[in-house]
Amino acid sequence: MYPARGLGYVEAWYIVVAVALVNSRPLRPPRSRAERAIRTEKSRTKPIADRVKLEIDTGWLQGVRRVDSPNCDDRPDGMRAELIVVHGISLPPGDFGGSGIDRLFTNCLVADEHPYFEQIIDLRVSSHALISRSGRLTQYVSFERRAWHAGESCYCGRTSCNDFSIGIELEGTDDIPYELIQYQRLAALVAALRRAYPWLRAAEVVGHSDIAPGRKTDPGPHFDWALLGRLLES
Repeated sequence: MYPARGLGYVEAWYIVVAVALVNSRPLRPPRSRAERAIRTEKSRTKPIADRVKLEIDTGWLQGVRRVDSPNCDDRPDGMRAELIVVHGISLPPGDFGGSGIDRLFTNCLVADEHPYFEQIIDLRVSSHALISRSGRLTQYVSFERRAWHAGESCYCGRTSCNDFSIGIELEGTDDIPYELIQYQRLAALVAALRRAYPWLRAAEVVGHSDIAPGRKTDPGPHFDWALLGRLLES
């Protein structure tokens, strides 16, 4: 082989070697649609996870919307959160983006604004956090305290799940799928909780229907547990 014009024998030899190395690399088969979806989930989740930070001393998230709920109290002595419960909620049912959830958790519903409000006006409930359809995160109760989200419940033979759980609401209904951004934000929040509280690393993430079967159905059949699992692994 003769060197290209303007190149010496040494330079030409390096070019030949470089081209040979590039051509010798095995070609990877195209990624499947499922692989591409998982890679997309991972790439989208990482920056979200980096933005979810928790103050361990207070149990409050940093940089998220905060609405203090009076519907909470201290956990029993010696009790700590060892379970994460996922809920689904919308107020009025099927309506998204309004103030109904905030007002329910702060005891500010007005009964005559909607027929459904008349049925729940006397409830005193809350959850630790809510993830809206757009992925906005709102915290109502410190993770150090007991939110009133589970009601009558049982997990592995232990009753009164509020005592030892964290409740996270997703804005939605049993009838329609949740948004990808909600799964991403949920995974990021669970990751932040596990970083802050090491004992939560082995904690299960369950649905409200798992701890109150027959009484509750949320987060519903459209909740994609497999997707949440993949995001948590990433």
